[in-house]
Amino acid sequence: MKILNDKLAKVLAAKRDELKAIGKEHGDKVVGQIAVEQVLGGARGMVALVCDTSTVPADKGLHIRGIPIGELAERLPEEIYYLLLTGELPDAAAVKEINAEFAQRNKVPSYVFDVLDAMPADSHPMAMLNTAVLVMQRESVFAKRYESGMPKDEYWQAALEDGLNLLARLPGIAAAIYRKRFKKGPRIESNPKLDWGANYAHMLGIDDPKGEFKQLMRLYLVLHCDHGAGNVSACTASTVGSALSDLYYSLSAGLNGLAGPLHGLANQECLKWVTETMEKFGGVPSVAQITKYAEETIAAKRVVPGYGHAVLRVEDPRFTAFVKFGKAHFPEDPVFKTVQNVYQAVPAVLKQHPKIKNPWPNVDAASGSLLCHYGLTEADYYTVLFSVSRALGITAQAVLARGMGLPIFRPSDTTTKKLREAAEKSTTKAG
Repeated sequence: MKILNDKLAKVLAAKRDELKAIGKEHGDKVVGQIAVEQVLGGARGMVALVCDTSTVPADKGLHIRGIPIGELAERLPEEIYYLLLTGELPDAAAVKEINAEFAQRNKVPSYVFDVLDAMPADSHPMAMLNTAVLVMQRESVFAKRYESGMPKDEYWQAALEDGLNLLARLPGIAAAIYRKRFKKGPRIESNPKLDWGANYAHMLGIDDPKGEFKQLMRLYLVLHCDHGAGNVSACTASTVGSALSDLYYSLSAGLNGLAGPLHGLANQECLKWVTETMEKFGGVPSVAQITKYAEETIAAKRVVPGYGHAVLRVEDPRFTAFVKFGKAHFPEDPVFKTVQNVYQAVPAVLKQHPKIKNPWPNVDAASGSLLCHYGLTEADYYTVLFSVSRALGITAQAVLARGMGLPIFRPSDTTTKKLREAAEKSTTKAG
C-alpha cells in the first residue's frame, strides 16, 4: 500500500501540526453553548467530536470531504475510501493498488465460518455479522503491535492494516451470512477480477444477467459510506477506539449500534410500511389514497418511516440518487412506483404539522424498493448491507483519529438535581 501510505503520512503529519496549533492558540476559547434540551436530548447538536471525513449540512445533505454525495454516486467504493482517508480522489494507480490489496487480504479465517455455523439458525443477520467481526479480533495487527511496544506515531499504520483487512473480508462474510441465514445454498467464492462492490454482489448470488445489481451495490456502498461522527454507529466506534481498542472491537461495537431501529434498522421499517400500504390498497395506491393513509398514521401518533431526519432539513440527496437509479432501470416496478407516490403525498401531509421539522424523505425511504426489485427481499438483511458500507467511514475515521493523536473520549455528566439547579440559575439562552 505504498501510494496510500505515503499520502496518509503527509496528510496526517500536517493534520497533527494543525490540531496542535489550534489547541495552543485557541484552547481556552468557547466554540458553542450547551442548552438543557441538548443535555436531555441525547447530546443532539453538541460539538464534541473532530471528524474530517464528512459533514452533513442541514440544508444540503451529506458531503464527503467537501464533495456533495450526489457528485460521487458514479464512483467506486474504493475511490470513496481513498477520499475519506486522504481528502483527495485517487488516480487510476491508487485505485488499482487498493483493489489489489482487497483481493490479497480477502480470505476469511475458517474459524469464522465455524462460529457462524454454530449459531442458532434463526439468529439475526446483524448478530451474525457482529459476532464474525469480533471473533476475528485475534487477527488484529494493531493489538499485536501495541503489545510489542509500537510507537504512537505508528498507531495509524497498524489501524490502517486492520481497516484494510476488515474491509477486504467483510463482503465475503456478509455474503456468506446471507446465503446461510436465508438458505440460498453454499458460499460463493470471491472473484478477484471484480471490484469491491461488484464482488460483494457476485458472492450474494443474486441473478444479475445485465450487471445492474452490481451497479446498485456499488451505489449502495457509496451512499451509505459515512455520515459524520455523531451518529450512533460512528460515535460508538469512535468512543471504543479512543481507548485504543483495535478496530475489531470498535467496529463490532459501532455496528451493534447500527442494528437499532432508530438507526440502521430504519430501512427495513420503511419497506415494511410500503408493502403494508400496498397490501391495504390491493396494489400500487394512488397519491390520494396514500395522503389519506398518511393522515391517519399521523393522527394515530405513529410516524411514516423514511421521512424526517435528525440533522437534515431538506430532501436527502442519497434518496434522490436512489430514485434516479430506479427511474433509469425499472420505473414501472410496483414497489418503486409506490415509493414515488409516497414521495408525492407524504411531505405535504407532514408540512401541516408545525412540530415536524423535516417533512422530506431520507435515504431509507427508497433503498429497500431497489433491493426488492432484484430479488433481495429479505429485509432483515438490509442492515448488513448498510454495515458493509458504513465500515468504510468507521475504519477511515479510526485511522485518522490514531494518526491525529485524538484523546480518549470522556465527557462529563450531571445529576437531575444539579441540572435543574444550574438551569434555574442561568439567565442565558443558547444560540
